[in-house]
Amino acid sequence: MKKAIFTFDYGKEKMDQIRALGYEVQFAIESNHTDRESEGFEQLDSDAEILICYNPFDYLNFDQFPNLKLIQLSSIGVDQVPVEEVTARGIAVANNRGGYSIPIGEWIVYKMLSAYKLNRKLEKQRNERIWKMNSHVKELTERRVLFIGTGTIAQEAVKRLSGFDMVIAGVNTTGHAVEGFDEVHPISALETQLTIADFVIIAIPHTEKTTHLLNDAMLTAMRDDSVLINVARGAIIDEKALIKHLEFGKFASVSLDVVESEPLAEDHPFWQFEQVDITPHNSWISEKRNDRRFDIIYRNMKAYIEGTSLYNIVNFERGY
Repeated sequence: MKKAIFTFDYGKEKMDQIRALGYEVQFAIESNHTDRESEGFEQLDSDAEILICYNPFDYLNFDQFPNLKLIQLSSIGVDQVPVEEVTARGIAVANNRGGYSIPIGEWIVYKMLSAYKLNRKLEKQRNERIWKMNSHVKELTERRVLFIGTGTIAQEAVKRLSGFDMVIAGVNTTGHAVEGFDEVHPISALETQLTIADFVIIAIPHTEKTTHLLNDAMLTAMRDDSVLINVARGAIIDEKALIKHLEFGKFASVSLDVVESEPLAEDHPFWQFEQVDITPHNSWISEKRNDRRFDIIYRNMKAYIEGTSLYNIVNFERGY
């Protein structure tokens, strides 16, 4: 019987499904996404072959598990993985690509509408008990949205934008066509595309190549009245450059669900700008998140025990 370690308990019904595949299940609980303490790794059997986790890597001793063959992450991002360690040992790493795309897609539409319908200004009026019509709200109709990245997150957002009569454009590595997009351009055309976009959505994985992809020159290229939304990783934006542009009053709205250093410090300049909407890396959350996580976990654990191809295997040379 193969052994698997879970750092989250998905409940008796789901764990029994894993056991029915032919696994012995053990637990070493990660308390949450910010607490870097563990419970029970040192008590586990050393012959486990699969680790299902988010980020126990600060305290995980790989030498304790010489038979480890697969790490199944509950996250899409892989920044937390010690790449040299896992590649040297030949450990495959799978992520949860697509598992959070639906709620993030909804979140993108929500933030687009919120920006154009002036939700925060009207909410402020409500809190101050001011009844005053605002004539500056806009429509999404015929506006141009540019997705930086055309993967599953962007695709789910595009599905939900299909009824708004917008021009939906994207950029990806090669400019290859993607279903649902009116136009797709290569990443080399990014600066040109930024000059004509009403909305710019960052939905690209964070890699060495995409670090500070939106640098000062790219931010300068964007329209002064454009809306910028980041649901990917904070490091894709050069935050110092963004602050400079915000100080000059650029952007109708900037929605940041991610920042380079999380949690965002209380004295960070982002908090002071009226046009900046800060949320605490919340876009992926929904009541269905654990069910979707478990779906890919079950799928890969079934494939592993049957000796068939695994899903969502990370290519660390590519970075995702």
